[in-house]
Amino acid sequence: MDSTTQAAFAGRAAIVTGAGSGIGRATAVALAREGAHVLGVGRRRDALEETAAAHEGIEILDIDICRDDAPAKVVETAVERWGRLDLLVNNAGATAVMPLAEVEKQAITELFALNVIAPSMLAHEALPHLRRTSGTIINLSSTYGHRPMSGGAHYSATKAAIEQMTRSWALELAGEGVRVNSVAPGPTRTDVMIHAGLTPEAANEMYAYERDRIPTHRIADVKDVAHWILRMAEPAGRQVTGQVITVDGGLELI
Repeated sequence: MDSTTQAAFAGRAAIVTGAGSGIGRATAVALAREGAHVLGVGRRRDALEETAAAHEGIEILDIDICRDDAPAKVVETAVERWGRLDLLVNNAGATAVMPLAEVEKQAITELFALNVIAPSMLAHEALPHLRRTSGTIINLSSTYGHRPMSGGAHYSATKAAIEQMTRSWALELAGEGVRVNSVAPGPTRTDVMIHAGLTPEAANEMYAYERDRIPTHRIADVKDVAHWILRMAEPAGRQVTGQVITVDGGLELI
């Protein structure tokens, strides 16, 4: 970390959803280390406390962001604590392995509620504050938001929606000084596959399969993704908006 990078986030306030593990935790810690005040949001308080223990600049709020009152509560908590909001990282989401022959309406509804509706409402609540600070929204997509995924059509559809929302919001808000970008990770070693219902053995098999397909032959670490979230969020990047940055070792190229 150099002094220029640290100065870019010093005194700025950020919300990171899904901060209890994986990419969200890595992002919250990286932002705090570079000077930001961070509100880490998630459903599991014990996991959030582990995140907060990594840096004194992280405060936490355990809440289900799909609750109707959650978006306002999240934004109000950050603004009341620091008097401003500069960055919203819409990271929380779920993966669903759901072949067409096995689809269930409730599963589709819950997937869209978490991956599309919740980040939309958080962005809506954050917008007045981001307008005041010329702030930034970073939406987490996926390689599979712009390439097909056998057995994962509905997950891919939610991430395709995120990418189109990113572009549309960027165009809509550019004149107001609010930037909106997306980071789209490829296969990344987190516990998301376990939460999707895979056994540890099945998850490892999937990682091995993906690693063989990735041109760089490497599964990403969560810090690889967090690096690009911070770079896209830096105020120095004020000319960049409406972009989807794919961090997948070249998987989207094949």
